[in-house]
This record gives sequence, structure tokens and C-alpha cells, in this order.
Amino acid sequence: MRQLAFSPRWMVWHVLTLGAMATCGWLAVWQWQRAGSAMGSAVNIGYGLQWPVFAIFFGVMWWRMLRMEVRRIDGLDTDEVASDASTPAVDEEAPPVAARSGAPVAGEDGLPAPRAPDASSPFGVRRTPVPAVTDAEDPELAAYNRMLAGLATRDEDARA
Repeated sequence: MRQLAFSPRWMVWHVLTLGAMATCGWLAVWQWQRAGSAMGSAVNIGYGLQWPVFAIFFGVMWWRMLRMEVRRIDGLDTDEVASDASTPAVDEEAPPVAARSGAPVAGEDGLPAPRAPDASSPFGVRRTPVPAVTDAEDPELAAYNRMLAGLATRDEDARA
């Protein structure tokens, strides 16, 4: 994580995030002072309270993006298996990335095992399929899903 955090790309993100947070803090102070002046109003008080929320949002999103990048590098958020034609040569004796990172490995493909339902973050990649909707449950949604499946098949056929 330290190597990623000090990479040039992430250094730019750190500076932008800190700049945005400092700007939001400065705007909050400015709005609060403006609210106390003769020309101030309740709107300025509202903005003075709102700017710190924006600053917190910037910090939370920065942290979230950093964690997602670490998970991506560790191979914990892989959605699909690459096709054989695009799969690079892999050293057969080296353990998969997920195994090196300490994550449980599901099988020989080297992909991580699905997370337990009681895992700490609900924002990870969902690896369990969603049950199909039948015509008895919701005919309109089932028809829409069939149309999407047909479009996906047509798109795959056009690529082949």
C-alpha cells in the first residue's frame, strides 16, 4: 500500500484531495464569517455548515478510491475471468495473486473465493448470482431481462 500511495499518480490525487478539503474548509470559514456580518443571513449559516460536509466527502472518497485500487492490485475485485486468447503466460509454480495476499482462493483459476455474507464491507464485488425473475413474479421485468440477454448475445455474435 505504501508503494501505491507514494506513486506519482496517487501523489497527484493526494494533493488534489487535500487542496479540495482545504478549499472547502476556507469556504466554510468565509461563509460563517459572512453570516456574522451585517449582510449575512441564514443561507450563509447553511453554507457554512455544508462546506465541511463536502470536505469530509472528499476525504471519504479519496480513502475509498485508495482502498479499491489496493484491492484491484491484490486481485480481490476481479469480476470475470479473461478468455484464453487474452490470458498472459503465468508462471505455473508461483501462487496466484489472491493466495499471496492472504485471501482465500476458490479454485485452480486463482480467483478469490466469494466473500462471506457477514463481511465488513457491503461495497465489494458481488460474486453470487442474482436469482432470475420469472414471468409469474414480474412479467414486465422478465421480458426486459430476456431482451437484454438477447442484445448481449447479439453483441457477442457480432464480435466473433
